Amino acid sequence: MTLNDTSLGTNYHIPWWVRVLRAIGVPLLRLIFRLFSRVRISGLENIPKKSAYLAAINHISLFEPPLVVAFWPYSIEALGGAAVFSRPGQGLLAKAYGTIPVKRGSYDRWVLDMVVNVLRSGYPLMLAPEGGRSHEPAMRRAKPGVAYLVERADVPVVPVALVGTSDDTLNQVLRLERPQLEMRIGEPFSLPLVEGKGAVRRAARQRNADLVMKHIAALLPPEYHGVYADLEIPEPETAASSGQTDAEGA
Repeated sequence: MTLNDTSLGTNYHIPWWVRVLRAIGVPLLRLIFRLFSRVRISGLENIPKKSAYLAAINHISLFEPPLVVAFWPYSIEALGGAAVFSRPGQGLLAKAYGTIPVKRGSYDRWVLDMVVNVLRSGYPLMLAPEGGRSHEPAMRRAKPGVAYLVERADVPVVPVALVGTSDDTLNQVLRLERPQLEMRIGEPFSLPLVEGKGAVRRAARQRNADLVMKHIAALLPPEYHGVYADLEIPEPETAASSGQTDAEGA
């Protein structure tokens, strides 16, 4: 399956040209981060090795997705706002990486089917449950879409907390301040089963989406918690231990 195929199944494959561009671009991106910032990564041992899961991140600025991509121990698929693709520079990088475009605030069946196909085909995927940038550390409430995708694809969630990124990161770099950036990776977990119909089912999905965000919040400083300041986390079903293997450091 290519990025333009609308069929649904377990036949997703990364196009050869995307593999080539990632092989060249990701190490370069990692080097740029290392040169112009101070990067700290923790929890790499929590990343399942070469299996499908959804990596859920907090999203403050333009810098979180590139930071994750640069230091993830292997290639990970990604969702990105469709608006990014029309911007000079950002759009070129998103297309070169093979990012899947999503129109924020609208229902796009093609994208949903595409993402489920990616996960069912055994590929990990990164997304921001908030549905866009918050422009401030405090997290906003998650959209229920993340729970819908996990439900359909039947995959665990890996919470990923990003600290230090902001809309001012580029200015900090230009001022030669070398900002401290941190990626904290939590243990994989499974969401509770969604049951019922209609409003009951929608409410259950929102609870699951909130649970994802609470796991991310548990990895973040208090000022990042936002609407998830209450960190009481219900006990979800633990992801199968067979999927929790060591990953090589970046």
